[in-house]
Amino acid sequence: MAESAFQKQYRQEMIAGFEQLQSIVRDTVTTEAVIKGNQAEMLVVDSGGATAVTRGVNGLIPSRADNNTQTTVTLVEWHDLVRKTGYNIFASQGDQRAVMQKTTMGVINRKIDADIIAELNTGTVNTGGAAVASMSLVLKAKTMLQNADIPWDNQITALITPAFEGYLMQIAAYASADYVDAKPLTGGAGWADKVRPRRWIDVNWIVHPNLPGVGTNAEKCFMYHKSAVAHAVNTGGMMTSVGYDDEQDYSFARCSVFMGTQILQNSGVVVMNHDGSALSS
Repeated sequence: MAESAFQKQYRQEMIAGFEQLQSIVRDTVTTEAVIKGNQAEMLVVDSGGATAVTRGVNGLIPSRADNNTQTTVTLVEWHDLVRKTGYNIFASQGDQRAVMQKTTMGVINRKIDADIIAELNTGTVNTGGAAVASMSLVLKAKTMLQNADIPWDNQITALITPAFEGYLMQIAAYASADYVDAKPLTGGAGWADKVRPRRWIDVNWIVHPNLPGVGTNAEKCFMYHKSAVAHAVNTGGMMTSVGYDDEQDYSFARCSVFMGTQILQNSGVVVMNHDGSALSS
């Protein structure tokens, strides 16, 4: 006969597993809401590099045309559907209906980021061979953008891996509050369930856990202007549906989005090739 009969206490409130649940980069690109159709036409306009002219010998000012470039962004449908029987919901720990809603939205938010990151990764302007993050690497990417006449207008984002930031934190000019305008650990209304960028050298620095090659010697990080990339999505953005099938006794949660991403101006994206293996192993 057993001397004791231990009892287990099951916590009813769920504890979220470690995974990205919100989009981190959507606000860093140019977004367009599509009311109807599967394509969004984006227009990029400039002078074509024109220079000022003086009046001609005939007394007239020479005229010119503006440079209009149209780029098509094609929308594709993406879904995540989770289904659980009434018995599984009844017999399982925690609020399984709430779990379904939370995880399905997380899947689509990760897809939004993956879509944008995949397009950034098609950029052809890069910093050369992979190297560990340094002031020299950062300033090289910054200089490449500025040499391309990219406006430094508070709309520049650097999307980096944890290892990249690990090296930057060893640079006094990055780690010290004396050099950082936006400080993610101070200010605001306290704790928030979202990523807060660090603003340094007039660039918004965002750490992302799912960049290409993360944790290896071939990480892909990006510095880019908001107007360099377009992200089109159906009006209203993500669509969520929660329901119950009475005949088959199951509940479901579905999250859907129609979206597409396209680089508009290749010169506005610099791929920073980074070796993050030493800090990641």
